[in-house]
Amino acid sequence: MMESLMMTRFRTASAAAAITIVPIFAAQAADHQVIMLNKDSEGRAMQFEPAFLKVAVGDTVTFIATDKTHNSESIAKALPAGATGWKGKINEEVSVTFEMEGFYAYKCLPHVGMGMVGLIQVGDAGAPDAAIAASVPGKGKIRMAELIAQAQGQ
Repeated sequence: MMESLMMTRFRTASAAAAITIVPIFAAQAADHQVIMLNKDSEGRAMQFEPAFLKVAVGDTVTFIATDKTHNSESIAKALPAGATGWKGKINEEVSVTFEMEGFYAYKCLPHVGMGMVGLIQVGDAGAPDAAIAASVPGKGKIRMAELIAQAQGQ
């Protein structure tokens, strides 16, 4: 009887500890914002700001359609193996929670050829693959190469 009572108390204490731990982990996740703009703070047309972002696993990034005719969508060939991509609608905010470490390249579909691309580093992923830039057309390829160099330099 005494052993059964001790086990019940142990289970109750363990359950209480588990409940206490969950909010601690949830509180560690951060929310980041990327703004979709016709012109960024450096005067470049059709840009995400910031275009390069480093976040932790479990963090959320919200893409905000500040200016019209923009969206955010992942570049399928430029995601970590097994990662799920996203596709936001034109003129709409979209939030993405990153559950896997690695590099995630993304674009604005109407303006990718004008250089409207971005790169997110999740966790402590090593250097991004320079081949990511090859998956982007036009000026997007040049801009992505700049973002890859930025990620490598940090």
